Amino acid sequence: MKPFISTAVYGVLNYIVALTLIASPWLFGFVNVSSAALLLPMYIGWLQLIMAIFSNNETGFIKQFPLTIHHVLDVLMGFVILVSPWLYTFASKVFWPQLILGGLLFCMGLFTKKSPFTTRNPHNHSVGFLTSTDSN
Repeated sequence: MKPFISTAVYGVLNYIVALTLIASPWLFGFVNVSSAALLLPMYIGWLQLIMAIFSNNETGFIKQFPLTIHHVLDVLMGFVILVSPWLYTFASKVFWPQLILGGLLFCMGLFTKKSPFTTRNPHNHSVGFLTSTDSN
């Protein structure tokens, strides 16, 4: 599938999702559900915020963290948030905020331009000086 989220929009969404994840236990009222419901979104939100600040894109302030690694970690962290209500057995009390925020983070990592999941690697994988068009 072709990536459809620009890196500038991705950068702004990344800050919004990170801050929403950090505040989500209080915003959506699941502070007293369980420690996993409280701490997991906060930890992942802080990691997202730190990665967004150090990310090498238009909205990164320090521009040291490679964007491809950021996308891979977005997919992994989004998946963890997405399945956390069932993994840590608090789905009977709350699951919509984790489902929506985890799915959004997962999709952001997949469908942003320059994502390693939807963009081909521009590097030529030749061995030595031989390429695939050279004869043996």
